[in-house]
Amino acid sequence: MRTLYNILTHVAYVHLQLVKGFSKKLKLFVDGRKESFAILSSAIKPTDETIWFHCASLGEFEQGMPIILAIKDTYPNHKIVLTFFSPSGYEIKKKTPLADVVAYLPFDTKRNARKFISLVHPSLAIFVKYEVWPNYLFELQERKIPALLVSGLFRKKQIYFKAHGGFMRRALRTIDHFFVQSASSEALLKSLKLDNVTISGDTRFDRVSHQIEIDNSLDFMDDFKGDSLCVVCGSTWPEDEEVMLEFINSSESTLKFVFAPHKIDASKIQDFRDKLAKKSVLFSERENEDLSAFSVLIIDTIGYLTKIYSYADVAYVGGAAGTTGLHNILEPATFGIPIVIGDNFDKFPEAKKLEQLAGLYSVSDAQDCSSVMGKLISDNNFRSTTGMIAGHFVNSNTGATRIIMEYIEQLHRHRLVQIPSERQ
Repeated sequence: MRTLYNILTHVAYVHLQLVKGFSKKLKLFVDGRKESFAILSSAIKPTDETIWFHCASLGEFEQGMPIILAIKDTYPNHKIVLTFFSPSGYEIKKKTPLADVVAYLPFDTKRNARKFISLVHPSLAIFVKYEVWPNYLFELQERKIPALLVSGLFRKKQIYFKAHGGFMRRALRTIDHFFVQSASSEALLKSLKLDNVTISGDTRFDRVSHQIEIDNSLDFMDDFKGDSLCVVCGSTWPEDEEVMLEFINSSESTLKFVFAPHKIDASKIQDFRDKLAKKSVLFSERENEDLSAFSVLIIDTIGYLTKIYSYADVAYVGGAAGTTGLHNILEPATFGIPIVIGDNFDKFPEAKKLEQLAGLYSVSDAQDCSSVMGKLISDNNFRSTTGMIAGHFVNSNTGATRIIMEYIEQLHRHRLVQIPSERQ
């Protein structure tokens, strides 16, 4: 089966080479990997001590970030090597100061895995959430390098739990310890006789909980919001904007809206502005403008959304009105504000749980959205109570990073991982 997997991997690589010209993202995905070994060779010496983190994309990086920070604090002499599978992670975070080396993960072939592990020679490998790459895992196992999977989330529909998933189950069994988000994920792993599992929760709770401790002030948001109520719509797609449009156009003139699209596409942003009955302004147009005179501010850049959420009285989080996948609801929740999302979020346990607690409301269409938003804006008590539930939800689910770090430090104490700590 491993032979078949390797053949299919090579076939996929050749196919991607042929079709990469049809998509900018696909070209980055393929061509970016051609530079990976050169990046690693120039940045890592044979004498360097390293710890390797692998994330699929940006969301997984957010989950890995609290552990990276803790590792850097506890083991400052180690270089952090960070790899991404997707351009949407690598292209945004390739210059992150949290890592010493950032690269695309080369395709999962036996040759690439051997070369990669030889160059990086990590003391420990940490995979975030879903990432299971057989050849890399087999190579780590052969060299007796421990591998952890953190913030893991497993579903019965995944290949590991199917009759034909034997090869992937074999890869899964190379992982030394699983830190999972839920009891259901633990039960699924234990159904495969995998008992090296700990329910740690989701490290994103640790990540967002620290956001309220920093200075989140933004001059342009102070100017735009003033004393008005503000709805922040984060990581939106056109489907989300359609859901919100009716409520925006019929809302009171004093109500403010901020939109931060997930993808900065000038033509799609203009299409949305053309449908607005309210006066709108782009972030890029803010100079020499009186922002208080506008009802809708559209953020046509990246890097501000988390701080903008601190100005929200209500947050709409995008992705669930369509099929692209719900974005991070925890970022606004940590500020103690109510959350509204679309109705396609079955794969997001944190959203399902917060909905059960009445700190989040899902809407199916524009009429439904107007009804829920209208109540949240007009009823101060309802808005305050809903937001308090959201904030408490974040605060009561922190601690995953501590659990994972205790395990890593225990590995060190038992000399299973040779990580010299300056604290000792």
